[in-house]
Amino acid sequence: MTASRTMRVIALHVAVLAALFLVQFVLPDYHYLAMTRVMVLAIYAMGYNMLFGYTGLLSLGHAMFFAAGLYGAGMTAYYTDLGVPLAFLIGICCGALLSLIIGLVALRTTGVAFMIVTMMFGQVAYLTITYFTDYTRGEEGLTMPASARNFDFLGLHVDLTNAVLRYNLALALLAITLFVILILVRGPMGRVLIAIRENEPRTLMLGFDTFRTKLGALVVSGTISAMAGAAYGLLFAYIGASFASIQYSIEALLFTLLGGAGTVLGPLLGSILMFYMIDIASEYTAAYLLVTGVALVLLVLFFPKGILGTIRERWLPWLP
Repeated sequence: MTASRTMRVIALHVAVLAALFLVQFVLPDYHYLAMTRVMVLAIYAMGYNMLFGYTGLLSLGHAMFFAAGLYGAGMTAYYTDLGVPLAFLIGICCGALLSLIIGLVALRTTGVAFMIVTMMFGQVAYLTITYFTDYTRGEEGLTMPASARNFDFLGLHVDLTNAVLRYNLALALLAITLFVILILVRGPMGRVLIAIRENEPRTLMLGFDTFRTKLGALVVSGTISAMAGAAYGLLFAYIGASFASIQYSIEALLFTLLGGAGTVLGPLLGSILMFYMIDIASEYTAAYLLVTGVALVLLVLFFPKGILGTIRERWLPWLP
């Protein structure tokens, strides 16, 4: 990549983050909360895109990593006095460990078999949560008290019930995720992942350890997804079994496909568009999912590689 293209890519991502920072000053209360939630879900979709978009591995059980972070952080904050920062780290570690274990097993399969294995593991995670209802409350979930969301950090008092603070914390996590993924996918690891996606046997023949590379991608993907889950539970004070259902795995897939699989900003764009398509359509009709489905079909017809993926292919080849 030339220096001018690198600067263009960096400028684009900085501009997107700056726009998200500035828009908070004009958003009404409802959209302020909505955009906070969208940014957290976008982090989850970015983690999913790392595995699906760049490595070519379709997972239907990715919600288990989101749930690992959600319950690891949420239950720690709910049942113990360890504090929010440590609970957040525990949630991330739960997702990293789970993704490593799942990866060692699931990556011995490929294609449809991989999709089915991850879906089965996802269902096991969901059933485990619903089985231990005495602790997790199952579908009803746990609502964290305000006292569990206040803590002191570096001499400052932090209150996660503050909407402004939640928005900017979500934005900070999004910024970190965005640049970590950008560095990874534009570096040597990213090039190997794309080679695996396009032709794994040839990549293996060239001497690359494809299993280890895919395992690394799965661990990064699961860890990012768990970070999103941990942030969601702590910022919005709710953890429930529905977040581990296959529906949440499919939502991450839809966010990624809509914005553009294999693009850094695609999952963010897809998350925003999907959220507001459903939100606006639900104001006018109870059949909002049908309206959303038709809109998605039209988008796929005119943007077959997602919005940013198609724009990159047709007009802006420098888009990451």
